[in-house]
Amino acid sequence: MSTKNNNPIAVGLDIGTTKIVAMVGRKNDHGKLEILGVGRAKSLGVQRGIVNNITQTVNAIKEAVAQAEADSGIKIKEVTVGVAGQHIRSLQHSDYITRPNFEEVIDENDLKRLINQVYNLVMLPGEEIIHVLPQEFRIDSDSETHEPLGMYGNRLEANFHVVVGQIASIKNIARCVKSAGLSLAGITLEPIASSNASLSDEEKEAGVALVDIGGGTTDIAVFKDNVIRHTAVIPFGGNVITDDVKTGCSIIEKQAELLKVKFGSAWPGENKETDIVAIPGLRGREPKEISVKKLSQIIHARIHEILEQVYMELRHYGCEDNKKKLIAGIVLTGGGSKLKHIRQLTEYITGFDVRIGFSNEHLAGGQSELISSPEYATAVGLVMSGIEQLELRYQGHEEDEEFFEDTPSNISSAIEQEEIEKEKEKEVFDSPIETGIVKAANLNTGDKNPKQETPSKSPMKSKSNVWSEWANKFIKMINEID
Repeated sequence: MSTKNNNPIAVGLDIGTTKIVAMVGRKNDHGKLEILGVGRAKSLGVQRGIVNNITQTVNAIKEAVAQAEADSGIKIKEVTVGVAGQHIRSLQHSDYITRPNFEEVIDENDLKRLINQVYNLVMLPGEEIIHVLPQEFRIDSDSETHEPLGMYGNRLEANFHVVVGQIASIKNIARCVKSAGLSLAGITLEPIASSNASLSDEEKEAGVALVDIGGGTTDIAVFKDNVIRHTAVIPFGGNVITDDVKTGCSIIEKQAELLKVKFGSAWPGENKETDIVAIPGLRGREPKEISVKKLSQIIHARIHEILEQVYMELRHYGCEDNKKKLIAGIVLTGGGSKLKHIRQLTEYITGFDVRIGFSNEHLAGGQSELISSPEYATAVGLVMSGIEQLELRYQGHEEDEEFFEDTPSNISSAIEQEEIEKEKEKEVFDSPIETGIVKAANLNTGDKNPKQETPSKSPMKSKSNVWSEWANKFIKMINEID
């Protein structure tokens, strides 16, 4: 939807293992993200990023969306959804095309041909390409460039980072969203969404690894020279730590989670043997005493294992190579990053500088501290992705009031939506509808070739449009699910 000041409103839906978050936001006049409403529900039907109970997941989505609607006063119809889970994998791929007329400059059609070849790669049975992320282009074997549009050349070559996922798992997420009465506005890999919310452009240029420690998985995204270089999903997260505490201390899951959050530490050396925590007994039984040092030892063992796997992924990327060095180190985000002393342990294991990632840089002033906390980074990033997609849709029509009035709104307040629909019904009977892109009057008069007004595009925006075209095609396929 576009508001009357032409700032689109988007909704991010983070379907996680421990929680489901619906977040409504838009950009203010200064380009900062203004969060209008947030809804949160406990996630019961998702395991390690994969839906294993449709009914429970649908109910949780409805609960989170209802809270967000009540908080923002906006009726939600479309959402941008994050995708993660142990079924996600990535690969590097190089491809090229030979241009038929090298006397003409490289344009969108050349990029389309090249990207089309990548999307036509044969994957394993049941897999689908989610993202094709260009890294560098090369023209006629010359030096690398990040912006080939407008240049001359015969052979156009590029390196791509390709993200692949199980189509069945993605369709299950789509099924849950549709069953909750919503439609998909976009699909984004969650570590990419988290990185958009937590990382600065300077960090992406210098070289940085985002590590999102969630409830079911730990997601990794590596950036260098403002280009994503590596992504990975480790099938372990905060829930595994909770299970270890539950087993090691012989307590129930709820108590284990509370102990981990309030008294847990990733560095047990600071705890004394005499530090004891008493928790209530079950059904009138005597309180149970838990050693804080033992608790931290259990947490340390598991988080150490997770961080070791993170470091293995960074070495797989090639972080020890001078050209691939991560000057900005590691940024931790997600609920697991709130664990006490995890920053120090990460520095000890990896040898990199480490900071905890917050979304303050992208958020407007006066926002709740909870929204900028690491556990909401993915939801904030999904809202940012949704706004970017809407801006591409409205590109070139910033001053065209009829475009915003006549284009069906994705998300709007109930009152505004009713007024728009009533106005449209009236226009159908009184006069032809002019959409701002296609003159519907031409269709009514039998014109088989309606004229289109093509909005002006800068080269960079045009390239983004080309890449989003494939995401839209994929979303269309998902939305056709019964």
